[in-house]
Amino acid sequence: MTDWAACEQRLADGIKDIGVDVGRSPQAQLIAYLRELSTWNATYNLTAVRDPLAMVTRHLLDSLAVLDFVSGASVADIGSGPGLPGLVIAITRPRMTITLVESNRKKAAFLRHVRRRLELDNVIVVQERVEAVETDDKFDTVICRAFAAAGECARLAGHLVAPGGRFLLMKGRDPAEELADLPLDFRHVDTVALRVPGLEADRHLAILEPGLI
Repeated sequence: MTDWAACEQRLADGIKDIGVDVGRSPQAQLIAYLRELSTWNATYNLTAVRDPLAMVTRHLLDSLAVLDFVSGASVADIGSGPGLPGLVIAITRPRMTITLVESNRKKAAFLRHVRRRLELDNVIVVQERVEAVETDDKFDTVICRAFAAAGECARLAGHLVAPGGRFLLMKGRDPAEELADLPLDFRHVDTVALRVPGLEADRHLAILEPGLI
């Protein structure tokens, strides 16, 4: 039986450790999201992480560790899966409009369910392969987590980044080798080493911007 009080405490402690600004109400919503994910995961296998307490660390805190790097009014989460990091961003930054791009039918259905259940009016779910997504309104921030190698991410989703916007790649180990394969219309700005409380693994965030090198 899940100890949800322990999940709440781990989340609160992790948020304090990271130093990110997340109030009590969003924290409660994050736990509500985790409850939905845990329930759906038992049937639909949305994530390999089964233990909700581990989900707090490996999903919620991992997503919150990049929160201060996400900027602008519009954000696209590419290959969102069960909503990571997109739903976490949407819950904690309600003034941003978050578009979740996910081609898998079951995962997209889960994203729509959470949007309704948590009344996340700032969330848009697009069930489509990212390379097929067409929009005149490009995004201030495009982010992806465990989607593809850096160069492939830029080639598939680079058309969604607005001029002056940023492409954020959530990675495990330092993606320096991957970054050598970037298309010419993107440049590497920085790679930041992240610390996720309770996670004994390398985490990095590569920051890209559109524009010729």
